[in-house]
Amino acid sequence: MSLALERRVFPGQEPRAWRRIALKLSVPAGVALIGAFWGFVVAVADLNALYLAASLIGCIFVLRDFRIGVVLLILLMPISSTSIFPRTMLGITGLSPVSLLLAGTLGSYVLHALFDGSLRRFMPRPLFWLYLVPILIGGAMGAAHVGDIAPVLLMDKKLSVKPESTYISSQIIYPLLMVVFALLVGAAVSRSEKLEKFLIPTFIAVWVSGLMVIGFVFLSGIGLGELASSTSREFLSALGLHANEWGRIYAFAYALLLFTWAQSKGSGLRIALLASIAWVVVALILTFSRGSFLGFIVVNVLFLLWRRDAKTLILFGLLAAVALFALPEAVYDRVTTGFGGSSESEFEGGPDAISAGRINYIWLPLLPEVLRSPIYGHGLGSIMWSEAMRRGAGVSIAAVGHPHNAYLALLLDLGIPGLIVVCAYFVHVWKGFRALSVDPALSPSLRGFYLGAAAGLASLLISYITDSSLLPRPEQVFLWVAIGMMYGQRNRTPAGPGP
Repeated sequence: MSLALERRVFPGQEPRAWRRIALKLSVPAGVALIGAFWGFVVAVADLNALYLAASLIGCIFVLRDFRIGVVLLILLMPISSTSIFPRTMLGITGLSPVSLLLAGTLGSYVLHALFDGSLRRFMPRPLFWLYLVPILIGGAMGAAHVGDIAPVLLMDKKLSVKPESTYISSQIIYPLLMVVFALLVGAAVSRSEKLEKFLIPTFIAVWVSGLMVIGFVFLSGIGLGELASSTSREFLSALGLHANEWGRIYAFAYALLLFTWAQSKGSGLRIALLASIAWVVVALILTFSRGSFLGFIVVNVLFLLWRRDAKTLILFGLLAAVALFALPEAVYDRVTTGFGGSSESEFEGGPDAISAGRINYIWLPLLPEVLRSPIYGHGLGSIMWSEAMRRGAGVSIAAVGHPHNAYLALLLDLGIPGLIVVCAYFVHVWKGFRALSVDPALSPSLRGFYLGAAAGLASLLISYITDSSLLPRPEQVFLWVAIGMMYGQRNRTPAGPGP
């Protein structure tokens, strides 16, 4: 129907008004459909019905405003990979309450974006070309090698190696859900007036994630000495994430809290942030992750370098003195492992004890794999079908599912160009955080938040020398919240009521 004909048939009404009416009518229609589906779910889902019902109820509100879903996702994403949530519902592996909420929020956003034309701004070009394209290329390459995975990895249930049929989902789809989450955060920020409101669910999520480890350790009754032992590194894995992953979550959260606290003005907010800092530091200590301790130190060093005032130096000097005196002996034992301190490591000392065997049992055996294909790599997760793993797992190389070095992993998977391109993306993110941290148009709290994100990113990149991955992982959840807010800040548009 042409514009002129619409005006003759519906005098006094613009087509855009009818689009708004159609959009409003779609909400009760969607509610009715979800209600019918809910009845089916409760009938067949058994124990998972409660999770599904809660997710679907959330989706009802999300249909009205996708920003509600974004707030819920910010609250839930930090614990979405824990044992709290089921991994399979309705017989569908990978279907969880959070993934269902994510899908509903994305669908609601697309529905709204189709009407206002904002969909074209959803995907930033640097994110697509420097980050997503290399991941998709590496995933396509790796899919051709799934049948070559070393048998020892498939037999060892302790390793997070997925069966061949789920390679695409575990190596590509699930990690990229974190990116979709960040893009939705950005879309919500771009439509909101008071961006400080997004800090509230973020800091609540910090408290919830801290409670996971603090509560678990408290209820278990385990002693700090035992928890710090190198033989107890898998203790926190019962929660769904390794102790090193929990530690990196807390190190980044600490950076956000510290810098936001330093630049905030209200006394009530500063007290709340100070309590949050203490909470997350306790949780970080309980992980006994040496890499995360290093990240924590990096954040504090950057704080001192970027502040550069006598008051801050004196305050931090006093706090450091008190902390060094109050820290339990178990922390010192853990930090000095391999340096002549604690001798609990299975390695006899020197570089192997310091690196927990990474140098001689992982990194050196994998170097020839890099030389075999330095230009385009071997595909995502290539350590699993590397010659070193297939021929000498458990003898010349440890039977592990990743190289315990994010940069070596990227070299193996995507080659030298892939490593350069992905690192270029994080340089882009770093510059974005730094630019917003000095933007006079932002409130002091937001400027502090973005400066903390820059410090947290630096701490992650340094800690990744001994573990993890530069590709999306659950431990990066607060980083991707900050990235989403950064992109949303750049795409600000007039908005209705904020979430």
